[in-house]
Amino acid sequence: MSDTHVKTFANAQEAAAEAAGLAWLAEAESSGGTRIVRVLGRPSPTVLDLERIDDRSPTAVQAERFGRSLAHTHAAGARHWGAPAPGFPVDGPLRMGRSRTAFVAAEDAPESWGEFFAEYRIRDYVRRIVDAGGLDRTQAAVFDRVADRVQDGTLGSPQPALVGDRPARLHGDLWAGNVLWPADHAEPTGAVLIDANPHGGHSETDLALLGLFGLPRLETVLAAYDAEFPLADGWQDRVALHQLAPLLLHVLLFGGSYTDAALRAARRYA
Repeated sequence: MSDTHVKTFANAQEAAAEAAGLAWLAEAESSGGTRIVRVLGRPSPTVLDLERIDDRSPTAVQAERFGRSLAHTHAAGARHWGAPAPGFPVDGPLRMGRSRTAFVAAEDAPESWGEFFAEYRIRDYVRRIVDAGGLDRTQAAVFDRVADRVQDGTLGSPQPALVGDRPARLHGDLWAGNVLWPADHAEPTGAVLIDANPHGGHSETDLALLGLFGLPRLETVLAAYDAEFPLADGWQDRVALHQLAPLLLHVLLFGGSYTDAALRAARRYA
């Protein structure tokens, strides 16, 4: 089997953004952050040669190591809320990939997580879903009420202490498929992360996405994270709130049952 995974992108901008994001996350490894897959080469503007990881089911030790190391990745911080990785190609709108995820330029940086999440992770998606016919106005109003409560701080929460008041350095697409568990079990950080969409955000958002699609040994990961950098009281009650962003993305891309799931989550906080 080849030691290289070849990943092809729709355009050179997406390839450059992927490489920049992985490099930015990898900076945290020196302070205990989770290991990031290596970019081994770029044979063409739209292709990256990536390290291949032989992935297997995790052990409890791997899960604990991952929880602790992820806390250190988050603690590396970001320049502002919604900040993309340094080196992110900025020709045109600050969006990337099929999802057209919104990032935020420094000159437009929100002053709080609530402002960022409300505008760029709830309202932005909802507007596009409505325009595509995926939500009616009554359904959209449920999300608008949640966005208002997020923006005014009613639904806010502190970051873990070592992140502090600044944005955390998020992976940004941390579902179970992007967490690889090396088969030799020897990785000191437990896991290797791939396919990132990194930006400055709230630590609880990455953790909520881990739980959305069934990460193995999730309880061990979360307990280890909380032991390393204690989470704010009541974080379990905010999981569905932070899951709104990936759920809305799935509504935009796929519709169907994701619409009902997103509405159920939103109604808990509206």
